[in-house]
Amino acid sequence: MNVLIVDDEQLARQRIRKLLALTPGYQIIGEAETGEDALRKTQASNPDVILMDIRMPGMDGIEAASYISRLDKPPAIIFTTAYSEHALEAFETHAIDYLLKPIKKSRLEAALDAAKRMNKAQISQLREEKAGKTREKICVKNRGSLELVPLEEIIYFKADQKYVTLRTAEQEYLIEESLKTLEEEFEPRFIRIHRNALVARQLLKGLTKNPEGHVCVCFNEADDLLEISRRHLPIIRKQLKS
Repeated sequence: MNVLIVDDEQLARQRIRKLLALTPGYQIIGEAETGEDALRKTQASNPDVILMDIRMPGMDGIEAASYISRLDKPPAIIFTTAYSEHALEAFETHAIDYLLKPIKKSRLEAALDAAKRMNKAQISQLREEKAGKTREKICVKNRGSLELVPLEEIIYFKADQKYVTLRTAEQEYLIEESLKTLEEEFEPRFIRIHRNALVARQLLKGLTKNPEGHVCVCFNEADDLLEISRRHLPIIRKQLKS
């Protein structure tokens, strides 16, 4: 099985390499130092298993794993961590494999044998545990590949049935996240203008009317017009004045 090692500490990666060299049946196909790097290398090399550090600068292991799990054929993910045993009780209740540092050879072999793919329910529960950390980029699927869209490039989110459209100046993407979750995470950067839309405060240009006579917001970065509900109109007027 092909293995990708993800850890921001070189010594930690070297230790895993040494342990895997003593474990037949596994081949190391690469290393990554950040969550973003892990995402790119996963798509490029298609590993069977990822040994993923949880705490890394920028995108951490949990966020990276949540994106990787959206691939059509996601690899099995095993977390590696220096957390205490007590802190790991929450992870154990979700049946997620983990290795406590310093990693022991016997524990590594057992985890590799039992590695299973993370499901959406587990990812959702993990996100609740790391609440308070706001993402800097949104992961989108584009032509079968995963891409990261910086938050500052997003003009608005608009819901349509079970999908949400993410709009940038250059392109639109469909994502499977609820407006409510996005609003809670990215407030006050984005403001709700309608039950089906959130817009970037800093990219608002002003108000206008569409051909049907409805009041809409317009933007600096796009020609789109999004209708404002009566309930939210006073809030948007106040936002534009300030």
